Amino acid sequence: MAAKDFLFELGTEELPPKALLTLSNALQKEILAGIESALGKDAKALLKDSAVKSYAAPRRLAVLIESLATEVPASTFFMQGPPARIAYDADGNPTKALEGFARKCGTSVDQLEEQDGKLCFRQETAAKPLADALPAIIQNALDKLPIAKRMRWGASRAEFVRPVKWVVMMLGDEVIECEIMSLKAGRKTRGHRFHYNQEIELIAPADYATTLKERGYVLADFAERRELIRSQALAEAEKVGAEVVIDSGLLDEVTALNEWPVALLGRFEERFLDVPAQALISSMADHQKYFHLLNKEGELAPFFITISNIESKEPQQVIEGNEKVIRPRLADAAFFFETDKKTSLETRTEQLKKIVFQKDLGTVHEKTERIAKLAGLIAEKIGSDKGWAERAGLLCKADLVSDMVLEFPELQGLMGYHYATNDGEAEEVAKAQDEHYMPRFAGDQLPTTQTGMAVAIADRLDTLVGLFGINQPPTGSKDPFALRRATLGTLRIIVESGLDLDLRELLKIAADNHNDLPAREGLEEKVLDFMLERFRAWYEDAGISAEVFLAVLAVKPTSPLDFDKRVKAVNHFRSLSEAEALAAANKRVSNILSKQEVKGTPAVSESLLQDAAEQALAAELQNIQPGIEALFEAGDYQAALEKLSALRSSVDNFFEDVMVMADDEAVRNNRLALLSQLRSLFLGVADISILG
Repeated sequence: MAAKDFLFELGTEELPPKALLTLSNALQKEILAGIESALGKDAKALLKDSAVKSYAAPRRLAVLIESLATEVPASTFFMQGPPARIAYDADGNPTKALEGFARKCGTSVDQLEEQDGKLCFRQETAAKPLADALPAIIQNALDKLPIAKRMRWGASRAEFVRPVKWVVMMLGDEVIECEIMSLKAGRKTRGHRFHYNQEIELIAPADYATTLKERGYVLADFAERRELIRSQALAEAEKVGAEVVIDSGLLDEVTALNEWPVALLGRFEERFLDVPAQALISSMADHQKYFHLLNKEGELAPFFITISNIESKEPQQVIEGNEKVIRPRLADAAFFFETDKKTSLETRTEQLKKIVFQKDLGTVHEKTERIAKLAGLIAEKIGSDKGWAERAGLLCKADLVSDMVLEFPELQGLMGYHYATNDGEAEEVAKAQDEHYMPRFAGDQLPTTQTGMAVAIADRLDTLVGLFGINQPPTGSKDPFALRRATLGTLRIIVESGLDLDLRELLKIAADNHNDLPAREGLEEKVLDFMLERFRAWYEDAGISAEVFLAVLAVKPTSPLDFDKRVKAVNHFRSLSEAEALAAANKRVSNILSKQEVKGTPAVSESLLQDAAEQALAAELQNIQPGIEALFEAGDYQAALEKLSALRSSVDNFFEDVMVMADDEAVRNNRLALLSQLRSLFLGVADISILG
């Protein structure tokens, strides 16, 4: 079958930089899906030699498909219906079944044919040019793009994220005649807005990127522009013996802002280095999209790299212009910092009384009082300074009302640290101002001080019980207060920092700190279940099966650290040769005990042990129990399960030789008590039966 290169380009006003890559990827995906649907069952074979490339620049989205089949192949639709012998009644009229089959096929009874004793429908579809289907495929792809809010422009009824200025649609060297977004498709694209603001006629789709680059001063390939920016930035940094910090998010954003990127090195006054580095970095990155540089000591250097969208004949003028723009920005940061230092964090806490945390949960000031109280208790439990934790808790939100954080919200916590240090607070109290927000995202660092840990846990638990207590838990994908993230952060701090804390106990105290929660009854259990369930994804990411997690969850240990030890022990147990048989035995024991409604762990009477197999199992359980309980007490669950695995032979012999449900009630109950004792030992770690 013949194949030609296909090109679609949508030319627009400047697209939203943070959405550019998402739009580009979605456009390619939807166009391919539409083409595959049009080509039908032979799509994969027809597309196997087709290379697909998407392009994304500030004023254009494009997709190039090399060697695209030019025809939708001929096809035959065939469907069997009812047997011919029952398709008509005695008078020769079609039965309801036959009429229903015809309607289902979108045809009439007289169009059906008989084959192999059945009425059938056959429809032949001739081959047709793919070009006829491409306009609808493109329009459908554009309609499906993830655009939160579309706009209209001029008198057009078309809608898109930005006004559309031109459309290119070519199959081979021919234009596909159609109208997209109220514009007639053609072969003319446009060059750089400043370097070559003219139409460029495309001869062949394959020449698209090269033509734009060589004539139009446009690098349409997003990845090529990104790598060019990276290499240019590194080269500029070398000129001053510094290291440029290239944040991936910022790199993508400046790539999306520039069609013809040119990196330029600027500098700012060294006096601004007295301001906390992150404040300067935020000012440069967020407002100006500059990359910052570090000196050989890893400290902020008085330089920046900006990415210009033009290749200027006088680059120094461009640099000076950027230096002139950044100077007042940095001066503002310096002013905010010096002004903020004149008011202590303690004084600022009064302003928190006017800020509502949540309408049913009071003000931010009330929240800090609850955090302080809970943090002090946690500090005592982990052997830290209670006074520091309470002090840090009271101050932990005070920087929210500082001028610097109001201007740069992302600096909350960090500025609290600097202001607490300026106020003469204890170092741990100061560090906790920043650390109580850690981890801020998945994989982020954890608090390094015990005071920071205590406040971080207290802050999150207060929010969790508060929101659950007013019946606002996360639902589906909606989690406006990020309770799932708060839970994972809490679990990470406790487990990875080795803190022996009981969640149920802490949740009860946190809930009691709130006044009049409408859903107070059973609140700590609801939140505890929610938090423990977050472990599931944690362990899946670690390659631990869901069965291992569920086996531990079944016994519901309320200490996250203890929960983690059990999971790791059970995961190790699964690797033992005895594991499968013992898991199956536990499942059998569980079923037997549940049917007989055996509760607790009844005592075993030696005098009622009749068979050698049950006597051997009872003796082994009696011998092993003290050592197992000592291991439980020490939290060494792996060693405990290894010892319990030695029971396999005795357990196998018991089930092979002993009739549990004996006729003699006393003997039967004694054997059930023996099994209950066996199961109780395993339940000291987890419900191993779930592994069976």
